[in-house]
Amino acid sequence: MAITPLRAFVSKHRRIAIDTCTFIYQWEANARYSPFTDWIFSSLEQGDFIAVTSTITMTELLVHPYRYHDLERVNELAGLLLSYPNLEWIPGTLQIAVRAAEIRANHRLLSPDALQAATALHANATGLVTNDPVFKRVAELDVLLLDDCV
Repeated sequence: MAITPLRAFVSKHRRIAIDTCTFIYQWEANARYSPFTDWIFSSLEQGDFIAVTSTITMTELLVHPYRYHDLERVNELAGLLLSYPNLEWIPGTLQIAVRAAEIRANHRLLSPDALQAATALHANATGLVTNDPVFKRVAELDVLLLDDCV
């Protein structure tokens, strides 16, 4: 596994967006993707780049802890992520919702994915790190699939 493609991707962009799966891989210590997510989050912490994500990411991350009534995990994740350096949480707005509808209609993305893409574009991110190939349909975003790095 080489970090080189990920490093090269990040260096091309002033701001990148991070999709929910990247957070999940990190917090679950997914063996296949940990080298990449470790690099992403340590680089963010060091200020090597700026990243954005939609508040829908928080919604998706907290479903399982809430489902299993694990309020300690809810507080741990929320506390850590909301204060993570160089990571900007972009709340939903009417403008983002309208853009998401357009993206959903034109590219046949599900609403959560369309909201992620619209948020990235709204926040002037030019790259998106994910593992979901549906984002490749959005031509305005340069998309890096973590599977392409493995």
